[in-house]
Amino acid sequence: MSKLMPPAHPFDTSYLRDSGDDDKLKEECGVFGVVGVADAATFVALGLHALQHRGQEAGGIVSYDPEAGFQSARRFGYVRDNFTSQDIMQTLPGELSIGHVRYSTSGNKGPTAIRDVQPFFGEFAMGGAAIAHNGNITNANALRRELIERGSIFQSSSDSECIIHLMARSLQQNIPERMEDALRRVEGAFSVVAMTRTKLIGVRDPLGVRPLVLGRVGDGWALSSETCALDIIGAEFVREIEPGEMVVITEKGVESHFPFRRVPSRFCIFEHVYFSRPDSILGGRSVYETRENIGRELAKESPVDADLVCPVPDSGTPAAIGFSLESGIPYAMGIIRNQYMGRTFIEPTEQIRNMGVRLKLNVNRALIKGKRVVLVDDSVVRGTTSRKIKEMILDAGAAEVHFRIASPPTAWPCFYGVDTPQREKLLAATMSEEEMRDHLQVDSLKFISLDGLYRAVGEAEGRKADCPQYCDACFSGDYPVTPADQVKEGFQMKPAAE
Repeated sequence: MSKLMPPAHPFDTSYLRDSGDDDKLKEECGVFGVVGVADAATFVALGLHALQHRGQEAGGIVSYDPEAGFQSARRFGYVRDNFTSQDIMQTLPGELSIGHVRYSTSGNKGPTAIRDVQPFFGEFAMGGAAIAHNGNITNANALRRELIERGSIFQSSSDSECIIHLMARSLQQNIPERMEDALRRVEGAFSVVAMTRTKLIGVRDPLGVRPLVLGRVGDGWALSSETCALDIIGAEFVREIEPGEMVVITEKGVESHFPFRRVPSRFCIFEHVYFSRPDSILGGRSVYETRENIGRELAKESPVDADLVCPVPDSGTPAAIGFSLESGIPYAMGIIRNQYMGRTFIEPTEQIRNMGVRLKLNVNRALIKGKRVVLVDDSVVRGTTSRKIKEMILDAGAAEVHFRIASPPTAWPCFYGVDTPQREKLLAATMSEEEMRDHLQVDSLKFISLDGLYRAVGEAEGRKADCPQYCDACFSGDYPVTPADQVKEGFQMKPAAE
């Protein structure tokens, strides 16, 4: 790994890719598209702003106008810092537009290159098309090698660019058919929003690992990774795009068909736990209510004598409320989050690194002192942040610290669009729950069971071992699609007998 350059000041995060100290899984990406409304790119910018939690490195918007043709803008950083500029938005005219916010899950793991920022654009014989992809292609390396050998010239290090090149080589007569042709070659997870000169297209992979929803905005239509982004533009939520479904939206309306072989769906269960915004709806269920249910299940499974239930903000808050309601232990904001520190902050020097969590979170000492505290968090990945929070709580005078985690132990990496550390860097991959408790040096540590998590998301009988209702590979090691590229590079799958 190349040596990291020191930042200009302690809060500079531009260099921060691989310090290894950040202890949250990174959201995949967010996609959004609008057709049939004036100044569509403005609606897309608003939608991307609502999806900012899914990717904070960079964003891009492509629009089409009959007079100006296809226009695009790609920028590093937050949507609010780029796509609120009138000068930029004036360059994106038209009634058809798509956009993407990015956190890299494939390609270059160093500083993001602008060429890796989506949407990607291709000019075909029947006209141009732009594509934005949320997810990860697990056979991208093999596809890339094949395409390069056949003469394709790649412009980025992103797996998503494979889709454009496969479309270019397809012999089908129109762009939606070429996209179908391309996506049949793709393995892994994909929710795709694409556009031609006249069409807005949405597709989900057959397993439906990543979310995609359809909304009605005025006389037009919108596609989005989450319902919260429909809310921000005043769109009416119509329905979810189904696993394996392709919708083609024109001025005539929405056409739907299913180009892939039907298989049981495996939506990502971690979307319920952490990735999606709590004000979104997934599978007809409020994400907030599901997270509160997770807290209730956790309290049933792992009760504890304590004085306060405190969330690790902000992702642990709904589960902590549920834990408090079920257990009867008072809920309190024992940790206060600095709202002006970016979520992806990673500390640049050893001295600042030791202060890092305190720059984001501060203990409410008046509440904590002398109390037995239950800390509720969404997950434990490396354990680095958990240890620092525990130390802060004890420094504030807590009598006891008990961790309750609103997901099962994260013991396996995700290959479907989440930036997960290598397996050996996951605490749960090398330690038992008891060993993790000793490592974190807390009075108790308990995770929700996998069955408990399934009950919280509405599966009353828990997880069906022979045919799981969700993708839970990060907890179980049960991968619904074999990660071919990673296996070829030496990744060891879980033995079937385990």
